[in-house]
Amino acid sequence: MVLAGWDFIGWAFEGPSAWPRRAAVVVLAFCGLVVSLQLAFFQYRLVPSVWEPWFGDGSVRVLDSAFSRSLPVRDAAVGAAAYLAELVLELSGGVTRWRRRPWLVLLLGLLAAAMAVAALGLVALQAFAIMAFCTLCLVSAAISLSVPLFVVDEVAATWRQVRRGRRYGLSWVRAVRGGDVDAH
Repeated sequence: MVLAGWDFIGWAFEGPSAWPRRAAVVVLAFCGLVVSLQLAFFQYRLVPSVWEPWFGDGSVRVLDSAFSRSLPVRDAAVGAAAYLAELVLELSGGVTRWRRRPWLVLLLGLLAAAMAVAALGLVALQAFAIMAFCTLCLVSAAISLSVPLFVVDEVAATWRQVRRGRRYGLSWVRAVRGGDVDAH
């Protein structure tokens, strides 16, 4: 999936943090935020219904389940907050953030991985515990499982940069904060 030297979506590739590469995650995170807000609005009864074309009363059963109420806030609100954080992290920093702000990219990678694991868990809960499915919940899960595919190259390049900083004598903290290995 390395695109070095390619012309990606009409723009020359500038590195692992190039905007054309990040645009997909921005769109996905925004869509995930909208979906999660719709689900949260239903869970908090700010809207009377939720869109459900395939699973009958499945969405209501999933969204009103004990599992969705097990946290101090509804699970869709947590998802909306996570998508908002993902969106903010993706929009933060320029095209050199993988070198200058590695912590930002590594935090994005951790968040994307955590959201993917949570998505798998929530789909498993729908299938095996609640025994009902929610269309928008599955859409959100698909988004959460897709994002890591788009950020993995940037995270890998960032991790190599941090390790390079360590080889040049930077502390872990300095390397993750964005130590300048070229100055050594």
